[in-house]
Amino acid sequence: MYPNLFSVPEWVPILGGEPITSFGVMMLLSFVVGGYILKLEFVRIGEDAEKAWDIVLMAVIGGIVGARLYYVFLNYPRFAADPLGMLLARGGMVWYGGFLGATALVVWRIRKSGLPLARTVDAAAPGLALAYAVGRIGCFLVGDDYGRPTDSWVGIAFPRGIPPTHADTMAERFGITIDPAMIEKYGEILPVHPTQLYETAMSTLIFLLLWSLRRGRHPAGWLFMTWLALAGVERFVVEIFRAKDDRFFGVLTLAQVISIGLVAVGAWWMIRLRKDGKGRVAG
Repeated sequence: MYPNLFSVPEWVPILGGEPITSFGVMMLLSFVVGGYILKLEFVRIGEDAEKAWDIVLMAVIGGIVGARLYYVFLNYPRFAADPLGMLLARGGMVWYGGFLGATALVVWRIRKSGLPLARTVDAAAPGLALAYAVGRIGCFLVGDDYGRPTDSWVGIAFPRGIPPTHADTMAERFGITIDPAMIEKYGEILPVHPTQLYETAMSTLIFLLLWSLRRGRHPAGWLFMTWLALAGVERFVVEIFRAKDDRFFGVLTLAQVISIGLVAVGAWWMIRLRKDGKGRVAG
């Protein structure tokens, strides 16, 4: 686990002494990877490749703002106690909030640029999957968004995680019942499911599938809806293993409820586009 890669030299104005986190680097890399894939697709379909980076910029701004606002929503009591501290904290980035914020700004930018919306989001779909896979590696490196305790061979302990995988911390913060046998075997720092790597693996597979499908003759918008449905399935599955404190809907987490909605929307539009048979484009 490598939360900090290095620190900015003290002589650098303003940022001197500040750590460069692995999460920040991987998040930056995820946007670069997504933008590069989108640029390749723009070249393939005959659109202005440079507009890809305009869209990525909107995704960065909307993603960061949306992720932070969603985090505030989930942790409103802490926000009310220290609003400025929470808004300026390094942590507190929730993917679904980032997705909603980025979507709003990206759609606005696509419309303003005069690009065809459906074909543009289709071009973005493979890059979205791969960017998400890269970003989750950052979560793994800082020890965030991990899973429940496990005694299996896949288990990884995060002694400096956010928070550490300490038995008492997971019991108090996530309401997880800890098997005393695990504490006896491993001590207070327990191995957990590395759900960040599960997501990286599944999202990479989704990317490979979308990449192989992108040249087919599909209704415009169909590839994006395929990604939306598959991303919802992926997140629903991984939430089963996640250590979470937002199970507001019985056994389901808030992310699982949203995932069900994304799968439903994606699948419905996929079927509708196929039935209508309109807007077919050459891959």
